[in-house]
Amino acid sequence: MSDTETVQSLSDLKDLGEVAVVETEETFKPVVSNAPLREQQIDAQGRAYATGRRKDAVARVWVKPGSGKIIVNGRDQEVYFARPTLRLVINQTFQVAGREGQYDVIATVKGGGLSGQAGAVKHGIAQALSKYEPALRAAVKAAGFLTRDPRVVERKKYGRAKARRSFQFSKR
Repeated sequence: MSDTETVQSLSDLKDLGEVAVVETEETFKPVVSNAPLREQQIDAQGRAYATGRRKDAVARVWVKPGSGKIIVNGRDQEVYFARPTLRLVINQTFQVAGREGQYDVIATVKGGGLSGQAGAVKHGIAQALSKYEPALRAAVKAAGFLTRDPRVVERKKYGRAKARRSFQFSKR
């Protein structure tokens, strides 16, 4: 059988078997690299930037290696977020990633209330941390911190006191 003929049956393929065995004698191993799927995204100052959102609050967050200091709107986190639960929400990302006290955070937050702002800063920190250290993305994503919480306040409807509450009923 010549090289230009096509193989029509298994017996023809058997005749070519010797050549095929010689060509496929080498085993190919898949190349597995330890490099992350995404690459590090940092600016000229060595910071990673991300935007976090929650309810009506929007946070612009910069993360850089440091001593663990968190500054929100020019004030320390203890001053800006006086409630310990809000500070706990912000630090959740670092606890899940195992990076407590290793990164400095500078954030500016606008809109919403304190709870929404804390959630926005947490979302921004998670996004920025995964940009600075792409290897941490899996742990942060598994905890659900990279997903924006889509819940927002329902709008008020006409003929109603609030979104769903109706006015008090009176028979007369």
